[in-house]
Amino acid sequence: MNPHSDTLTTADGRTALRMERRLAHPPRKVWSAITDPAQIGRWFPSEVTVELVPGGAMTFSMPGAGGPPMTGTVTDADEPRLFAFTWGDDHLSWEITPDGEGSLLTLVHTFGDRFGGASFASGWHLCITALSQLLDGESTAVTPDTGELHEAYLEQFDLGHGAVEDTADGLRIRFERQLVRPADAVWAELTKGDEPLPGTPAPEGFTAEKIPNGPVTEVRAPTALAYRWHPEGTVRWELGQGTGHGARLVLTQTGPQEFDTETALAAWHSRIEHLAARLLEN
Repeated sequence: MNPHSDTLTTADGRTALRMERRLAHPPRKVWSAITDPAQIGRWFPSEVTVELVPGGAMTFSMPGAGGPPMTGTVTDADEPRLFAFTWGDDHLSWEITPDGEGSLLTLVHTFGDRFGGASFASGWHLCITALSQLLDGESTAVTPDTGELHEAYLEQFDLGHGAVEDTADGLRIRFERQLVRPADAVWAELTKGDEPLPGTPAPEGFTAEKIPNGPVTEVRAPTALAYRWHPEGTVRWELGQGTGHGARLVLTQTGPQEFDTETALAAWHSRIEHLAARLLEN
């Protein structure tokens, strides 16, 4: 299963992940595997109930997850060609077309969180691998992703670059990146034991080449740190809830209208990529 055949596109605030896989089994067998709750539970990490008609109700119960199950609604159930449904705010479409003696399975997952695209892709990659093994009569055990597959998709989908925003208070650089380790592990990597204190220079891990350091103005371990790099500018790191792999990093740098955003974008991109590589090692 080649991740390079997968695509991620964004339009009107919604992002669509498209994945195609050729399976050595006829459409009706594939249809059963993706619609029968007893089979779904063997390749998908959730218990599913489904009323297999358009408008039918669905539930998704993740083992070990507290609270009520997530719900969805069947939007298409055209056996053995198309199965589609909502899952919370997301929409998933599974299309099966004949391909010689087998089938071409096309998944389109549409969602609002563009920066979660690599997480969704790596998760579906493993699910469809297990689905293929189920169809082949093999064990559906797959090795969980420790981060490498996620990072490969993130690079393929070009989700690691920042943007320049023109705000009422001046220019702002913003990076958003899904990381593969939880916030406390990221914080430990950033601080290296040098716990930041208000008024003191930021630890080296929170700085980037060619970006002046400055006094810490806010610190909330392990989720936030800000420091003033310029009389009119602040660097801020935030580690929030991510998409299952780890923390979601949002890094911003504000400054006066004349500050060199091109240099800053390159510097922070390099710094965040180094951080991501280090997290894979730990």
